[in-house]
Amino acid sequence: MTEKTLDKLLRLRIFGKSPVGGFLRVNIWFWNHLSPSLTDLFIVRLYGRFLNALVRRYADRTQYFGTFFLRNRPQLELIRRLSYQVEHASTVKIAVLGCSNGAEVYSILATLRQARPELKIIINAVDISAEVLALAQRGAYSITSPELVGEVIFQRLTAAEMRNMFERDADKATIQPWIKEGIVWHLGDVRDPEILKRLGPQDIVVANNFLCHMRPPQAKECLRGIAPLVRQGGYLVVSGVDLDVRKETALDQKWKPVTDLLEDIHDGDSALRKDWPLSYWGLESLDKGRENWIYRYAAVFQIGEGTTPEHPRSHSGNEQQTGSISSVSPLVVGQ
Repeated sequence: MTEKTLDKLLRLRIFGKSPVGGFLRVNIWFWNHLSPSLTDLFIVRLYGRFLNALVRRYADRTQYFGTFFLRNRPQLELIRRLSYQVEHASTVKIAVLGCSNGAEVYSILATLRQARPELKIIINAVDISAEVLALAQRGAYSITSPELVGEVIFQRLTAAEMRNMFERDADKATIQPWIKEGIVWHLGDVRDPEILKRLGPQDIVVANNFLCHMRPPQAKECLRGIAPLVRQGGYLVVSGVDLDVRKETALDQKWKPVTDLLEDIHDGDSALRKDWPLSYWGLESLDKGRENWIYRYAAVFQIGEGTTPEHPRSHSGNEQQTGSISSVSPLVVGQ
């Protein structure tokens, strides 16, 4: 369905009121009562696309600070692989934009330091909320309360991972000191060029789960503005974004999709997958029949030209403790 048709539906008024809200409420009930076997049917998926397009245009969007530790394990594994691709292999600079309560920052650090204790990692973590950034910097979280983010952030961790990543004191869990080293925290809006100028070129830029809360025109502008932060040949990790925004921007800017673990990463965040099609942040099933499907579903892109060092054949034997996938294969960058 075209954007013009959707706009006409949104402008429609019956007795002075839009029927869209009521239509969506009926469909929430309808969709939640469908069996999984029916939602896999092609015609039902097409209807789901229509509903999701309507939701994305109708819903109010607002920034949300909920997240989890080890949220997308395949994506963490790919970041580990990417750490071997930097030209100055002894040090890697990573920016985590929209870092929220710090769960993503600490998940990346725990994954890399467990697998590569010899690597020097410099992380620049940026968020727009002073309150949430202060929580992230403390690295101390309540076991019993979701605090500022509205979610139980430990729910995806095993007991072994909890012991490995945290020190426990009554109802508090505090990030282990070996994980916290090398982080520089920044309060600011990633749409502000001055913030990005302050950070300087990064080997890997992670921009997850905040662009979806912007309207598509603003998200496209923000995504294009973030890309220059990636050094030539470096990598941009971007999930939690409208897929049309990501695909169109990547094609327009001639970014190279990294195809390693593409499908695993797409399906790696169950919170986003289960919310489709009735939430604007929901993530559709991967469909290889879609035009430019690799660009649509890839969550990692190489920006500009760069050399690709040979991928090592073996690593430290401690890789699995943080929950990352430990298999190793060469990176594949699509054209």
